[in-house]
Amino acid sequence: MKSKRQYKIKIYSDGAEKDSLLKMNQNPMISGMTTNPSLMKKAGISNYGTFCKDILTHIKEKPISFEVFADDFVTMEKQAREIATWGKNVYVKIPIQNSEGKSSIELVKTLTKDGIKLNVTALYTVKQVVETCQAVAGGAPSIVSVFAGRAADLGHDPIPTMIASAEICNAYAESSGSEIECLWASTREVYNIYEAERAGCKIITVPFDVLAKLDSSFKTLSELSLDTVQTFKKDSEAAGFKI
Repeated sequence: MKSKRQYKIKIYSDGAEKDSLLKMNQNPMISGMTTNPSLMKKAGISNYGTFCKDILTHIKEKPISFEVFADDFVTMEKQAREIATWGKNVYVKIPIQNSEGKSSIELVKTLTKDGIKLNVTALYTVKQVVETCQAVAGGAPSIVSVFAGRAADLGHDPIPTMIASAEICNAYAESSGSEIECLWASTREVYNIYEAERAGCKIITVPFDVLAKLDSSFKTLSELSLDTVQTFKKDSEAAGFKI
């Protein structure tokens, strides 16, 4: 078996189940956490503020992102400012556009200049990355979340976009003296961690079920072959198959 490696990229857990979040907070391999309204709905959370504030009584140091859910920018700004008061480790997630396709860039500019740490999310294009970096340059620490996994799900090769996005974020960070980190979002498999590292991303968000596979990723291919055959045998016996 291979020894566990130290990743250069920062791994953030992605999910909203309380027990898993607290477990990830104790894991030294995990550098931070992200959530979103869809994950919270899936986890059965009904009171957004109560859940987030409860989590923050346990997770006080590692960065964690909570997303606004309003669709109009006036209410979105109000929510963002409220969320930002919940903890010094909180990043406010702002979608790059609302459900009508209207850009959030002006709101991003306003919030970052007021010192609110942002995670600008749901980006897919290099153009969106450039616009976001221009908006947050010179402002508070920011994360630029590009959805590589969802793009790949529909047959788009995310690698060129992720390489370009990482380079753009790094260039704007250096020229402005701001902390601007490119994040590989919507991870589907452990191999994405290696891809994100090679692309130059600073952070990758990984869902709990993929994080659970990390220990297995240190096995050799020969060990995986044996494991696979043993699983086939176990399942065949359990099913009572006969010919």
